[in-house]
Amino acid sequence: MSVKIHTIALLLLSVYLCCQLSAARRASRRRPCCVQVTSRNMSAEVVGETYREQAAGSPCVKAIIFHTNDGPLCADPIAQWVMDLAANMTKV
Repeated sequence: MSVKIHTIALLLLSVYLCCQLSAARRASRRRPCCVQVTSRNMSAEVVGETYREQAAGSPCVKAIIFHTNDGPLCADPIAQWVMDLAANMTKV
């Protein structure tokens, strides 16, 4: 009886560890997210014709992400300059 219990416990532990490793791999493949945004007008730094929206979800904040030569720019979606710039761009 105890051998069966140990076997079942090891099986359950193996399944649990496998699921944890799989979830960790999926999390590591996600794009980095914005944890803060700027409301300062950075439109002169933006390059390209596309932007993307990021929904809020801990630790990420709601943001519009533009491209710059220095990398992604996390902008406040309610800033007027962001709305004006996004209106003339393509959402991806």
